[in-house]
Amino acid sequence: MSTSLSKSLLIALMSASLMLTVGCSTPRTKPASVTDRTSALPEPTPPAPPGYYRVKKGDTLARIALDHGQAPRDVAQWNIAANPSFNPNMIEVDDLVLIRAPAGLKSAKVADKKPAGDKVDEPAPEVKKPEVVAEPGIRLSWPAKGKVSAEFNETNKGIDIAGKVGEPILAASEGKVVYAGNSLRGYGNLVIIKHDNTYLTAYAHNSKLVVKEGDAVRKGQKIAEMGDTDATSPKLHFELRVNGKPVNPTPYLQ
Repeated sequence: MSTSLSKSLLIALMSASLMLTVGCSTPRTKPASVTDRTSALPEPTPPAPPGYYRVKKGDTLARIALDHGQAPRDVAQWNIAANPSFNPNMIEVDDLVLIRAPAGLKSAKVADKKPAGDKVDEPAPEVKKPEVVAEPGIRLSWPAKGKVSAEFNETNKGIDIAGKVGEPILAASEGKVVYAGNSLRGYGNLVIIKHDNTYLTAYAHNSKLVVKEGDAVRKGQKIAEMGDTDATSPKLHFELRVNGKPVNPTPYLQ
């Protein structure tokens, strides 16, 4: 009886040992966690090369030109000359836009005209000189009568002069109208005057424009009538840009 019990116990122990061995050799059914490193982050957009601007969300060609001290029509013409398929009304984010006249384009025009005679070099500069070159530290006259309701700051980029609808808006200095329209969001009916290669003035929120692009204007000449387009009340928003950068116009006003 004790021998039979011993055999039974031995068999049980052997069976248990076999089951443990098989259990330890059984492969895992749950996969180990894997980190996927194949999806790379998108490469950063490279900076715009010299003489170009990379379009951002909300940009228009007119705003790009204003921010770089250029005439919108000039910027459009430069880009069309460089790329005939360029559409000034359909620029897209990350597009590159020429903001300076391409030197190659200028030299090509001069070369085309040289064989005609000795005075062929004169028309090109004179075409670009309806804009009167202002002396350094341009002196401006007040563009409207009224109280300054908002001073220059980082967000305002100019001064606001309160008034009534229909009051005259005057050119602060002589120059050439390089923009007259309403395609810049937040400015309403806008006039931009280029005084030379350094200075631009902008006149926003007008009810009526009485000049057009290409017009040469005198200092103190009426260019628009005060209004409230894209504004909550009648006012003139007046900006002075130096090489495209907005500066406080008040020290320049007389």
